[in-house]
Amino acid sequence: MIDSDYRTPYQRLIIEPLLKKAFLKGVSPLMVTLIGVVSGILIPFFLYLHQSIGALILLGISGFCDTLDGSLARYKNLSSPAGAVLDIVADRLVEWAILLGLFLYAPESRGFMTIWMLGSILLCITTFLVVGIFQENSSEKSFHYSPGLIERTEAFIFFSLMILFQTFFTFLALLFGALTLLTAIIRIKQFIKK
Repeated sequence: MIDSDYRTPYQRLIIEPLLKKAFLKGVSPLMVTLIGVVSGILIPFFLYLHQSIGALILLGISGFCDTLDGSLARYKNLSSPAGAVLDIVADRLVEWAILLGLFLYAPESRGFMTIWMLGSILLCITTFLVVGIFQENSSEKSFHYSPGLIERTEAFIFFSLMILFQTFFTFLALLFGALTLLTAIIRIKQFIKK
């Protein structure tokens, strides 16, 4: 919901001015994607060591790079199907790393909730991609973007809360999984009605 409702102002106020900065002239979208991925896959190490602030900073870097890479590709006329595929794969890799980190923080008590979240994400991304295949694309993205209750920004907010407030992990994980699953159900229902 946040991505769908606030992406345009965020894009206009933060990303577009940044794209015009000289220091980004020599930076490729692939480089930005890789910085985001490396930041994301370092999160489990920080959480394993109970370094929540470090993990949160890495999550912020990864999320920001994810919003910048595609915009940079479009700005430089470097958009491609290969870039879109890499972006989707990178997103899933980072999400998996975050879940792994949340599990490693307290593996003796977090197995079920981590599997619950992983399963809900798996179903949600499946509906996202399948609906995207069959819907006509009318956006600047490489494929149809099907909005939902839980999109990338909401997921990162939940992940941030789980990192910062470890004592509320079970409640947050349960709520995140339920809302993500609900997103998948709503997306399928909306698609069937069309």
